[in-house]
Amino acid sequence: MTNRTAAARYARALLDVARREGDPRAVENELASFAALLEGHETLAQVLTSPAVPSAKKADLVRELVGRAGVSPIMAKLLVLLAERDRMSLLPELLDEYRRRLLDHLNVVRAEVVTAVPLPGDRVEALERALAVMTGRTVSMTARVDPAIIGGVVTRIGSVVYDGSVKRHLEKMRETLTQA
Repeated sequence: MTNRTAAARYARALLDVARREGDPRAVENELASFAALLEGHETLAQVLTSPAVPSAKKADLVRELVGRAGVSPIMAKLLVLLAERDRMSLLPELLDEYRRRLLDHLNVVRAEVVTAVPLPGDRVEALERALAVMTGRTVSMTARVDPAIIGGVVTRIGSVVYDGSVKRHLEKMRETLTQA
């Protein structure tokens, strides 16, 4: 089983338990905080992911950490389980997968919008509303600027890309003219 597959299974189980017994958003915050803790403390991350350190010692260390941090029982149980199974290296992928599943559960879709120049606030809001109508979901949108597209808008929602850039239109025109 790949790391991605294992992370997806843990994320699915975590979301199911969080929906039944707790607040899925709070669980996401705790998971992100613990992942940030490991990212910020290289030595701790090395100890918890090293195959040379016995899993029992990793589990004891994680119990100590979650006890001090005061995390929810759901999160404490997951983190200890990951340590016992020597799967702490899955934490970044688990967090990504959990966030993806949480957004799906909350009926939220992520959209990335690229424009050649920064959009004014009212245009960003109008675009976000239009995407919400188009998808039938709440949209969490990020906007960035890329002068290389010359003009227009490129929107990515999940794996679907809507390319309305001037650059792409010029490429299509060139292809049509060279074929004719």
